[in-house]
Amino acid sequence: MVVVLSTIGFLMGLYVAWRLFWPLRLPVWLKVVLSVLLVAIAVQLRIVASFWGTMASPEIPKMAIATLATGSTAVLLLALVLLVLDAGLLAARLLRAPRALSVLRSKALRPSAAVLALLLSAFGVSQGMAVPKPRQIEVAVSGLPQAFDGYRVLQLTDIHASLLTGDWVRQVVAASNALQPDLVVITGDLIDGSVQARRNDYTPLADLRAPDGVIAITGNHEYYAQYSEWMQAFRALHMQVLENSHTQVRRGGAALTIAGVTDPVAARYGLPLPDLEAALAGADPRAPVILLDHRPRNAREAAARGVKLQLSGHTHGGQIIGMDQLVKRANGGFVSGRYAVDGMTLYVSNGAGLWAGFPARIGVPSEITMITLRRAP
Repeated sequence: MVVVLSTIGFLMGLYVAWRLFWPLRLPVWLKVVLSVLLVAIAVQLRIVASFWGTMASPEIPKMAIATLATGSTAVLLLALVLLVLDAGLLAARLLRAPRALSVLRSKALRPSAAVLALLLSAFGVSQGMAVPKPRQIEVAVSGLPQAFDGYRVLQLTDIHASLLTGDWVRQVVAASNALQPDLVVITGDLIDGSVQARRNDYTPLADLRAPDGVIAITGNHEYYAQYSEWMQAFRALHMQVLENSHTQVRRGGAALTIAGVTDPVAARYGLPLPDLEAALAGADPRAPVILLDHRPRNAREAAARGVKLQLSGHTHGGQIIGMDQLVKRANGGFVSGRYAVDGMTLYVSNGAGLWAGFPARIGVPSEITMITLRRAP
């Protein structure tokens, strides 16, 4: 994956440099210097990871991360724009459309697109670093006991605590507590980096408050650094971490089953793969099941096992308008919001935060999700 991302970034950087700088009337040496700088920005994450941290967790100051991410995101956006312009130029030539050719050959067009891409990227990174707004939804659950009608489950996902977040995690916790949930669930990707590196970044999660506590599962990013140590750290924060297991929430004689599975990336580290059968083993057949699964792609399997509500994240909602069409292909067709899946409700949160390597959101807001359970008619 690292090689793929680096290769894509390198090729994008070369293409943008070729189409942006080389048509300009500049000395060749200056074109070379500008091209090298642009390619370096396009692959900045790989360069940073070689000296300071990892691809998952660049260990450089917050503003440096934001600045470099703004540049690399701008290269991505500009590459897409230039591809469209070049496709239009080819079509205009084939169709012999002189007016369109004149517009598409304008010397100011590509530099203007570069400025626009940079401004849009800066906006996107600022949105990616913003404290998420609450999003409130109601979900009808068949077989929900009367005692749980109106029960409030707050979902946090993809927090990605890192040097990029700083005091942001504390603000997310405060916004979550202000909603006064009955239960908090965290559906993976809480952190990026080692326990020691993140000690000042993840500890505010200990302040999450709900009468029925905090239940968490792992995402893929927990495995990239010290999985076992992170499980201990989360439990030390009084989180109940479900690894292919379940627990019950009770109201008098009524119960809800909360089940959680691990992440498929566990295979790389010789750790237990997600196992829904194990997670549900011994569960009360009378209690509706809420499944926490970081990735949404196996929702149909969950529905077939009688799960009533699945809560997922991982996709970040696609992050940028249009990217959802790519993201959903790797996630079973699910990318953002509510889905009806064979009698089960699947909710895929856009996530609260973003990975420091690509912390941009354009048209896809982050969220803290408050889910109110209702009895199905």
